[in-house]
Amino acid sequence: MLTPPVVVYSYSRCSTCRRAIAWLKENGVAHEIVDIVDQPPGKDQLLIAKNQLLNRKKLFNTSGISYRELGASVVNAMSDDEAIEALASDGKLVKRPFLITKDNKVLVGFKQEEWTNLLLN
Repeated sequence: MLTPPVVVYSYSRCSTCRRAIAWLKENGVAHEIVDIVDQPPGKDQLLIAKNQLLNRKKLFNTSGISYRELGASVVNAMSDDEAIEALASDGKLVKRPFLITKDNKVLVGFKQEEWTNLLLN
């Protein structure tokens, strides 16, 4: 079986994730859905994302319970390695949906224009 060109880490109760997946289906983009809580993105994927986004804060779901429980000051005080470790160990900390392509392009959150530019152009 061929690996889909896109893997989407998603949370079933997240309306933004559901919209993103519906958009992928509507636009015929082959994809695999991974439950972000059961199987968060790995450290390698998160490091790729951090390097592309140039701002590790963009990787965090700052409105989520896990983030609020940790506290912004704790997250801000983390080293990059500690931040990646925290994200890899708690999928609810990760901004979702988290999309990674076969050639390691990353999108976090669902902004239709960004998804269109990456996946359809």
